Amino acid sequence: MASTAVAGGQVLDGSNPTVARVRQLIGGPEYCQDGWSRCWEEGVTPWDLGQPTPAVVELAKSGTLPGDAATVLVPGCGAGYDVVALSGPGRFVVGLDICESAVAKAKQWSAAAAADASLFAFVAADFFTWEPPELFDLIFDYTFFCAFHPSMRPAWAKRMADLLKPNGELITLMYLVILNSDSSHCQCLVVIQQCKLLINDFYVDAGICMTAWQAEGQEAGPPFNTTVLDYEEVLKPLGFVITCIQDNDVAVKRRQGMEKIARWKRMASPTNLDSEE
Repeated sequence: MASTAVAGGQVLDGSNPTVARVRQLIGGPEYCQDGWSRCWEEGVTPWDLGQPTPAVVELAKSGTLPGDAATVLVPGCGAGYDVVALSGPGRFVVGLDICESAVAKAKQWSAAAAADASLFAFVAADFFTWEPPELFDLIFDYTFFCAFHPSMRPAWAKRMADLLKPNGELITLMYLVILNSDSSHCQCLVVIQQCKLLINDFYVDAGICMTAWQAEGQEAGPPFNTTVLDYEEVLKPLGFVITCIQDNDVAVKRRQGMEKIARWKRMASPTNLDSEE
């Protein structure tokens, strides 16, 4: 069955019937390989844009990505559009997905696109247990973090740290999912996230407010409620620091104003980072 991707992208919340169907197929908050496989087999893939993510295309053109025999990982690669877009001379990209059906589609699509297969590879394996032959210079995450139940986020962060080289980079294109549909609620959360990032003295109060406001509906997913703070809470203790964060100005139409791009550096000595605070 064909993918349900549309050119403008889909809103990934419970108001979307396709998202509701994803939750039915997965059958709960667990990281369920069979459930995700059923989604691909039925073509219930609302996260699939049917094309490379515009922000990835811009990143590939920016000249800021590692080269010179760099290796890149895209976990939860799905149909592989972003894997191909990130690949290039001096940069080999591995697309990883737990679903064999997704990997099969990625191989089919990349072949049809006449992409240079020497610059990328697709692997069907579990992100949490897969052991690559070498560590990566860069990892790119989009609609992957928010697919996991919040209880799995520390394991996600540890795995990112384990798979990256010291001083490697993690790029998170963050889909900031707020399940409460009240617009003023969402605006308050965005303001608080900005305050948290800009005003250190407000850090604790912002975290308390965000946690309280998120509590209702946090268990509904995927995708699960996500804020910038959610990423920071699990990445900072492992030595990741944000080197850049900005709005995703090229987000697809239905996700505009809901995404931020953050670039994180994995510091070689996390303990030194803690001592400076």
